[in-house]
Amino acid sequence: MEAQKKKTGLLFGSFNPIHNGHLILANYMAEFTDLDEVWFVVSPQNPLKQKSSLLADYHRLALARLAVEDHHKLKVSNIEFNMPKPSYTIDTLTWLDEEYPNREFIVICGTDIFGSFHKWKNYNEILNQYKLYVYPRPGYGLDKYINHTSVKLYNAPLMEISSSFIRKAIKLKKGMDYWMPAKVYDYIIEMHFYEK
Repeated sequence: MEAQKKKTGLLFGSFNPIHNGHLILANYMAEFTDLDEVWFVVSPQNPLKQKSSLLADYHRLALARLAVEDHHKLKVSNIEFNMPKPSYTIDTLTWLDEEYPNREFIVICGTDIFGSFHKWKNYNEILNQYKLYVYPRPGYGLDKYINHTSVKLYNAPLMEISSSFIRKAIKLKKGMDYWMPAKVYDYIIEMHFYEK
């Protein structure tokens, strides 16, 4: 009998910086779905986003690793750092399948991505070959993908926290102690990230 593949959820993002909203979502997906683990895939460059406001890749990776170092079901991956830029989800999934044949990879995403999902490279292939675990984002619906067999909707808690809000607040010298793990915040302050 073939061994059961480990179900691994992938949460893609710049994590600029990682915050409690990301962690609560990942924790929810790891504990309240059939996933065995959730990996934060730190993206060096999102093809649909401007790169200028991004903290250096290795700093965002270090912050993400700090955030999950004590959690056995949450991991951080820098897989996309060694891939051609910009990184496309389908290429990352293909590479991960080859690298980890004992895992089944599932894409975790918010309903907000479906507005631009048709612009993703080989989006039909993603829908046909992989499962998507989708969580609600305020003001966004699933539209035409709601009944797709690969798409599963989970009622994860809605977190109104954004990395851009945190970056602006730090620039304005506001205390953001409770918005991210203490280790992450301490590192940001110590390194003077986002102050300019």
